[in-house]
Amino acid sequence: MQLIDKAQEVLLQEIRDANLNYLMLAQQMIRDDRAHAIFRLGLSADLLGTLSNAQIIKLASANMMLTRFRFDDAVMLGMLTSNQKGQSQAIAHSSILMAGQQVEAIS
Repeated sequence: MQLIDKAQEVLLQEIRDANLNYLMLAQQMIRDDRAHAIFRLGLSADLLGTLSNAQIIKLASANMMLTRFRFDDAVMLGMLTSNQKGQSQAIAHSSILMAGQQVEAIS
């Protein structure tokens, strides 16, 4: 039982670390170029850009992933992972498709 608890705690710490890295990256991107950050991250930057360091750390401490993949279908996943001759075109095409998705608002 202790082994499972230890493994679960390690997993939760990795989730917290990923959250913190994501939030710090997102905030830096928003400060550098807001429009570019919205395009790359697929979320509204209004609230995230104003969070203090303490708020970022508190938010990152959640036991769930704060980020998510912007693609949720097999076609998009296939375009990004296939090793085809036109891989660069597939990546560009998938970027265009993902950019056309509605921006998520964090409120």
